[in-house]
Amino acid sequence: MDGVPIRTDLANEARQFVQAARGVDSIPGVEVEEYSTTECRVTRVRVTTPEAGRELGKAPGLYVTIEAPGLLKRSRPVQEEVAQTFVREFNNLVRLGDDDEVFVAGLGNWQATPDSLGPRVVGQLLITRHLTGLLPPELRGGLRSVAAVAPGVMGLTGIETSEIILAVTNRMRPDVVVCIDALAARSAERILTTIQLADTGIHPGSGVGNKRVGITRECLGVPVIAVGVPTVVHAATIAHETIELLVDKFRNRAQFYEIVREMDAEDKRELINEVLAPSLGDLMVTPKEIDVLILEMSKVLAGALNAAFHPKIDLDRQDLTEYLQ
Repeated sequence: MDGVPIRTDLANEARQFVQAARGVDSIPGVEVEEYSTTECRVTRVRVTTPEAGRELGKAPGLYVTIEAPGLLKRSRPVQEEVAQTFVREFNNLVRLGDDDEVFVAGLGNWQATPDSLGPRVVGQLLITRHLTGLLPPELRGGLRSVAAVAPGVMGLTGIETSEIILAVTNRMRPDVVVCIDALAARSAERILTTIQLADTGIHPGSGVGNKRVGITRECLGVPVIAVGVPTVVHAATIAHETIELLVDKFRNRAQFYEIVREMDAEDKRELINEVLAPSLGDLMVTPKEIDVLILEMSKVLAGALNAAFHPKIDLDRQDLTEYLQ
């Protein structure tokens, strides 16, 4: 797939792509751990060197991917298992003290359904910062101070998202910032079936080619945890994978196979560009059921984050289920 512009926000996808392109089983400076539950496959990718980061296009740090194809079935048991897995991995990424304050930023454009995940999640969080000073000590246990904002996008506000987050952070001085955003994937099968957590912060819009200022620890001065779910795939990726599938499928038809096989990466790229450009350009693709899928995923993430932020929400009881309804 060399020469084809492949955009993905998922570190695990980038790792798999580089390994396949180089024909290797591992990449120097990249550590990988994997395990599975009944419904989830969890992959931890730790980028340990700047060189590996440049090769993957990812900042050094830890990226956790939770894959659960069963989420598309909208099954409550699957959603609960995904939420519980999320809470465990989130707690491994950041150790919150009882008195720590959390600031959540729901990134994205609430007027564009595929980009509305962040604002939808924020709207379902248990917000407590305005209450902590009013509650007696005996009632505060298990509920952390949580504040949240949906800052919109620069096209709506005229303000860089990072500027808004920085201003609020400087005023609040939280112990950790959690950013929730919609991502772009390389594979269509990962749309709304995959959740990525990272301790590296986030660069809003990078997966769809928009270059925005990063929201990172270096920028804000506090730890930044990024939570993202792929909601779109680049059309060029789908077109290229279709060509590769055709080559494989018609391998036994000599004339067709020889014609396509002789096309190098540049020829394939030009063919795809002729179809997509100039009328379609940077086309992004999303499922037609995106409205329902976004709503369901926002419930899963909100329930999981509420449980991670507030220890009083017991995952072994029905509390989490209530947040998923």
